[in-house]
Amino acid sequence: MNGLPMTFPDPDLPARVRIHEVGARDGLQNEQTAVPTAVKAEFVHRLAAAGLTTIEATSFVHPKWVPQLADAEELFPLLTDLDAALPVLVPNERGLDRALALGASRIAVFGSATETFAARNLNRTVAESLAMFEPVVARAKEQRAHVRGYLSMCFGDPWEGAVPLPQVVRTAKALLDLGCDELSLGDTIGVATPGHVRALLRALNEEGVATDRIGVHFHDTYGQALSNTLAALRHGVTTVDASAGGLGGCPYAKSATGNLATEDLVWMLDGLGIETGVDLAALTATSVWMAEQLGRPTPSRTVRAFSHKE
Repeated sequence: MNGLPMTFPDPDLPARVRIHEVGARDGLQNEQTAVPTAVKAEFVHRLAAAGLTTIEATSFVHPKWVPQLADAEELFPLLTDLDAALPVLVPNERGLDRALALGASRIAVFGSATETFAARNLNRTVAESLAMFEPVVARAKEQRAHVRGYLSMCFGDPWEGAVPLPQVVRTAKALLDLGCDELSLGDTIGVATPGHVRALLRALNEEGVATDRIGVHFHDTYGQALSNTLAALRHGVTTVDASAGGLGGCPYAKSATGNLATEDLVWMLDGLGIETGVDLAALTATSVWMAEQLGRPTPSRTVRAFSHKE
């Protein structure tokens, strides 16, 4: 757009960042109106065409818990022509069976750093949820699948408040010890600040968790998602979760507002000279299209700015 944003590289930041796009799964799971399977498939195809190489496709969870994703078996086969990694969320062995039957090669499990959220989200204690994930991860690895471990409530919990760093580190290490290839640290209710982010990353490093195994997943509840991302990048993190158009929330944490918008992230990274492979104009057009399908405006500031200029 007329040479904007201007590029000023920072030698202390990574040269390239992999965006883990979560719009089609985490972004849509909280929508109250059912989104047609064909629209979801078109959304993922458009995201891939915009240059995103990791696109979380869906979740193989029981439809009772997340009705929006009840069409996982119908959707996933519509995406296999894409040259992109298509992770899927699986809550248990039944979900894994369903995913593997369709040829999924990247799966994710979703844990909690706090007991209250584990009880509300998984109907289990933290220890019981880890025990449930153990055979899931083991079997996935036997099938040579890549496994991501999500850890929610890493920076604060709406019921328990502040979450002590050692508590987060302990659960994070437990997920990695199960065999997860990477770990996504979730600021589920968007309360993190940059100093908190750096403190948690240092604490993980001190306990032997390498930075290259860590991704970050920020929500923008208090407008801190980009500043928190920058703090993580300064620490050496190169995997950032984001959602096209800023879609998303969490059905089990009502204070969790939208995810970091992928367009806002790409605008910042473009200005820093950090490669993502993403065509911002194409991505913005995709989010405008998806907002039309949902019948409401996008919360992404970059999408709104682009639309206003048009």
